[in-house]
Amino acid sequence: MLRFAAIGLDHGHIVDQIGGLLAAGAVCAGYDPETSDPLVLGYVQKNFPDLQPVARERLLDDPTIDLICTAAIPRDRAGIAIDAMTRGKDVMSDKPGALTLDQLDAIRRTVAETGRLYSVSFTERFSVPSALVAAKLVVDGAIGRVVQTVGLGPHRLNRAIRPAWFFDTDAGGGILTDIAAHQFDQFLFYTGSKTAEIVASTVGNFGTPENPDFNDFGDVMLRSDHATGYARVDWFTPDGLPTWGDGRMTLLGTEGYIELRKYVDIEGRPGKDHLFIADRAGTRYIDCSGEPLIYYRQIIEDVRERTETACPMEHTFEATRLSIVAQSAARRMIVA
Repeated sequence: MLRFAAIGLDHGHIVDQIGGLLAAGAVCAGYDPETSDPLVLGYVQKNFPDLQPVARERLLDDPTIDLICTAAIPRDRAGIAIDAMTRGKDVMSDKPGALTLDQLDAIRRTVAETGRLYSVSFTERFSVPSALVAAKLVVDGAIGRVVQTVGLGPHRLNRAIRPAWFFDTDAGGGILTDIAAHQFDQFLFYTGSKTAEIVASTVGNFGTPENPDFNDFGDVMLRSDHATGYARVDWFTPDGLPTWGDGRMTLLGTEGYIELRKYVDIEGRPGKDHLFIADRAGTRYIDCSGEPLIYYRQIIEDVRERTETACPMEHTFEATRLSIVAQSAARRMIVA
């Protein structure tokens, strides 16, 4: 039975990681209570009252722990991952897993040297039932060959509950390194691309003048040798929307297209995970809310069998590389 521990309780995604692994049958050996955000620690304690706080070094030195999951401050995630792998543990990181190419190169070297597994939890694909149904449709050839993706990733700022590091780009990375990491993952996955290039990217500060270095908007154009993509991410979800963001993904194929309304169908059907498809036979709607999630179960199997079924590591590295390159090359607009 897989045993895991949580180190880096700085973002709420750690709750998803712990809960997903527990639900898939893993056992939690404890969590490091050190945090930059007491709210996150409180979420962990509330959701998992039976779990025990354990000092970080004890967790890293425990030979019975197989996997470390982390949602630390983004600049610290690579270091935690490397430390864990050099001590014989596999790693599941929140995105972004790295903020610089040097960090990414160090992770790759450590994987090669240690033989450990490294995964970034791209939740907008792994934890979204409609995204999994779309993947099955693409594999089945329902819309032909996917030639373009258009991904929209708006998020609610929730300024009052954000820790200080969130507004520090050196600590948190920019918006393309952070939110758009999901978009790069989905582009590579749905188009079947091994690599891609950034055509153009932009980041902006349009609505948060009190934090002039903060990115509240970003967009990017990218292409591989057989597909193109566009993504827009932002922190402008209005208060009136009943969820944190109206995430959408459109997959254009040679014989049809799919649109995902992942989290809300405004003024339409209730709930989440709405899929619309148009193909040669007509149009139809699919309620994907009952599709089972498989990422955490696959991670457990990968750790046991030393496989990469949840997500190939080369895919993870390339999605991370694209996010870093897009952020570093972005044209910056400040009009707030």
